[in-house]
Amino acid sequence: MPRVSREVSDRHKEEIEIASAKLFREHGLNGISVAEVMAAVGLSHGSFYSHFDSKDELAALACNRSFDQSMRQWTKILSSGVTEHEALLKIIKWYLRDGNVSSVPDCAAATLAADVTREPSDKLVRQAYNAGVDKLTTALQTKAADSGGLSRPDALTLLSTLVGALMLARATKGSRISSEIRESVVDRLSNIYGT
Repeated sequence: MPRVSREVSDRHKEEIEIASAKLFREHGLNGISVAEVMAAVGLSHGSFYSHFDSKDELAALACNRSFDQSMRQWTKILSSGVTEHEALLKIIKWYLRDGNVSSVPDCAAATLAADVTREPSDKLVRQAYNAGVDKLTTALQTKAADSGGLSRPDALTLLSTLVGALMLARATKGSRISSEIRESVVDRLSNIYGT
C-alpha cells in the first residue's frame, strides 16, 4: 500500500482534530469512540495511531482546538472597537444567546466541564482545559485592563457565571426555567457592566 505524503498526513491529522473537537463537545469525551471520529473524516480506525499516540492525546488536542475557536470568537467581540462595558455586554449576550442553548455551543468550558471533572488529574485533557479557562479569563481581563476594569477575580467570576448559566440553561432546555436562568443572568450582569 502506498504511503501518503507528509502534506496529506498533516491534512488528515488536522481534519481529525477538527472533527474530534466538535464530536467531543457534542457527545462528551467518553461518548464517542476513536472509530467514530475516524469515520467522521472518512479514514480507517487503524490509521488513527499514525497520527496520535492515544485517545487521551486527541482529547487534549481537541480541547485546545475548541478553546482556540472560542478565543477567536471572544477576541473578535471584545476588540470590536467599543468600550469595555459594551464589549463585556456583547460577550454576555452572545454567550447566553438562544443558539448556544438549543445547539451545541463552541465553548469547551461549558461542554467539556463535566467530562473533564471525571478525568484523573494527570490526564492531558485536564491540562488543556485548565489552560483554556485561563485564556478566556485573560481575554476578559485584557479588554477591561484598557480602562482599569476587571481584576482577575472579577474576570474569573464573570466567566464562571457565564459557563454555569449556560450549563444550567442547557440542562433545563425547553422549560421555563431555562429562559429564566439566561434572562436573569443577562439582566444582573447588564446591571453590573452596563454602567
